[in-house]
Parts: sequence; structure tokens; C-alpha cells
Amino acid sequence: MSSDRQGLVVDALLGFAVFAVVAIAVGSDVSDRGNLPLGYAMAAVLGALMLVRRHRPVAVLAATSVLVIANYVLDLPTIGLAVPVAAALYSAAEAGRASWAASAAAALVGISTAARLGEGQDPAYLLGYELASTVAVMGAAVALGHVQWQRRRSDLQRARITALDRQARESESAERLALERTRIARDLHDAVGHHLSVVSLHTAVAAEALGDDPADVPGARSELEHVAQAARAGLRELRATVRALRDADPGEDRVSSLAHLGELVETVRAAGVDVAVSGAPEPGEVPGMVDATAYRIVQEALTNTLRHARARRARVGFTREDGVLDVTVTDDGPAAPAGSPAGSGLAGMRERVRLVGGSVEAGPRPGGGFGVHARLPLGGDR
Repeated sequence: MSSDRQGLVVDALLGFAVFAVVAIAVGSDVSDRGNLPLGYAMAAVLGALMLVRRHRPVAVLAATSVLVIANYVLDLPTIGLAVPVAAALYSAAEAGRASWAASAAAALVGISTAARLGEGQDPAYLLGYELASTVAVMGAAVALGHVQWQRRRSDLQRARITALDRQARESESAERLALERTRIARDLHDAVGHHLSVVSLHTAVAAEALGDDPADVPGARSELEHVAQAARAGLRELRATVRALRDADPGEDRVSSLAHLGELVETVRAAGVDVAVSGAPEPGEVPGMVDATAYRIVQEALTNTLRHARARRARVGFTREDGVLDVTVTDDGPAAPAGSPAGSGLAGMRERVRLVGGSVEAGPRPGGGFGVHARLPLGGDR
């Protein structure tokens, strides 16, 4: 059974339960107020509202409150307060409107108590027993709904942090692969290129030896042996390079780059942190290694903000001056991330910055929150 269908079944059962309890209260009323058909209609409407509680929780709470108040205004049979309203209170709190639910509950308790005292009901029973039980049921409904909302929000937060961690690992892997590909390119130039130069040189000498009159066959043979050795060495280097390159095509999108900063920022914003970015370089404006390092610094800092800082806002700033790219990431969290200075994330950040010849500082800010400031020489990867 799909989750939507299962939810509809649950809401239908809940609506029937509300209808049944309210209808029983109407049918067993001892106040002889009459107008039972209207009372049963009220019960049916209260039950039917449960069918839309997930999609319109605040509207359902408001409609339920109006119906309960109308029950007193129209002098209908007493239906109580906790049962008709509890499900609506829970639904509103579950949707993140706990303050609305608590306010509605307090208002309804006050109105109901005043109305029933005005009808002449026993104050000792009403205030000494029923009021306490009603407040307890309504408070429990609001509390349970709020707990469910917090649990769902925490699950979503953990899922987003997990996605960020996975993205960070993929970016780090892609970065290592990019470094390896750069090393392989250098090896091709230094090793295979060298062997090809040797082959070209000895081939020319052998050709000259064979062109002599008489031909210097031993000399040509010696030169060709050098050619064979250089060719074999070059083939070994080429085979090693091919093995390293095989299955090593991650594509452009997998390499860490500030070109993907917008995607990272949107992910963090979706997790509940307002992120502002200023001065971000355009693609291609900074060297590749500096670009990748700057992206990883921002990614690690924002991930730590989500995981540790309980911050509401973060700021990411870039400035370029005198051949240095300054990267600053700050948040307004209430305290420094616990254990962050010794964490592997900041240690990895420092290692990446050292690779491009830069420096990084990370720690609590004097005005509160946490900050990361890195200085990356724009020629650091050349």
C-alpha cells in the first residue's frame, strides 16, 4: 500500500472515530437541549474535516474551533472539548504550527469553561476535574504533533547532511583523480616524450651511419639497439599510462569547481541556513587547482555549519588582491563547532590549502559564530 493511500485510510479511521465519539456525546446528552439532528450533523462535519487535515491543518483547526464555539452559541448538546479538537491540534502542530495550536487550545479552553459555567454546571467538577483532563489531552495532542514535526525535520536535516557528505566525498575523490591525471600528463611529457626524443635522435644517427660510404653497419646496429631500448621503455610508460587512464573519465561535472557553488549553496539553503555569497569568481577566472580548493573550503565550512553550529545565517565572500584569492566563510551560530579544530574536515582543508601554497585560519569569531579564512595564491597550482 502506498504511503498516500495509507495516510488516507488513517485519516478516514480518525474521522470516523471523531464522528463516533461526538455522536455518542450528542446522543447521551442529559441536558435536554434538543435539536439532536443538528448535533449529529455537527459530529459528521467534525469527522469529515479529518480527511483534509494533512493538506490544510491550520484551516481544519480554525474550522474545528468555529464549530465548537458554534455548538455553545446554538445551545446544542454538550460534546466536550478534548476529543473534537485534539486531532485538529495534533495536525496543526505536526505541520509546524505548534504556536497556533497552543493559542487555539488556550482560547477554546477559556471560551468553553466560561460558557459551561454560565450554563450553571458544577464549578467544582468542571474546574477541579474536567478542566485538568481536558488541558492534559489537548496539551498532549499539541506536544505529540510538535515532536513528530521535529522528528521529521531532523530526519530531513540528516538526509541533507548525508547528501552533502556524499557530495563532499565525491568531490574529494574527483579532486584526487584530477591531481592524478595531472601527474600522468606530466609523466607522459617527461618520460614518454623523452623516450620518443631518444628514438628520433638515434634513428637519425643510424640513418647517417648507413648513408656513409662504406656504410658503418656496426655503428648503425648499435644506434638501432638504442632505438629498440628506448622504444621498449616508451611502451612500458605508455602501457602504465593507459592502465591509469582506463576507467578514469569522471566528466567535467564531477570535478570540484566554483562553477558548482550555486548548487552547493541551494542545498544548504534547503537545509534551513540562509547563505549569502559575494564576489564569487566567474568560471575560468582562477587557476584550476585554486578553483577546486576554494570550492572544497566553502563546502567543508558550510557542511560544518549545518552539522555543528545550529546557525541561521552564513556568509561566503571572495576577494582578489595582489595575486591572492581570499575566501571567507562565517556563520552566526551560538558557539564554535564542538571539536572542530581537531576534526578531519579542517585538517583536510589545511592540506588542500598547503598544496596550492596558501594559508587558512579557522576558529570562533569574537562576535560569535565560527569563521574560516583562506588565502590562496592564484599561481599556486602552476
